[in-house]
Amino acid sequence: MSSKVSNELQTQVYGRIAATITVTDMNRALEFYLGVVGLQKTFENGDPVGFVILNRDDAELHLTLGKKHIATDRNVAHLLISNANEFHDHLVCNGVRIIKGVRDADYGIRGFVFADPDGNRIDVGQIIA
Repeated sequence: MSSKVSNELQTQVYGRIAATITVTDMNRALEFYLGVVGLQKTFENGDPVGFVILNRDDAELHLTLGKKHIATDRNVAHLLISNANEFHDHLVCNGVRIIKGVRDADYGIRGFVFADPDGNRIDVGQIIA
């Protein structure tokens, strides 16, 4: 496999890319991502529903149903937000498990990590520099 990017690829225009998170209970996940995180559902597929697209502003997240899913200890998505402290406090007030508390990184991001009801870790960041 060549590590050189072809001329055709260099002129390619990329569209959106969105993280897909596996959840074990779609109804519970939707209650969380719609009711607590504040995303909106824009698409669903299946009966019962096995795939959902959520968004808000420029953020987009896909949920897929996997009954045997086990979360890892790695972040599965990164969400840029305008006010990390405010969002953190909102999540705490709603009983969301915080994995890493709010901190300022030397690369100009104020961030924290939370877990959804399935234990999927979401890294949140606010540009501060």
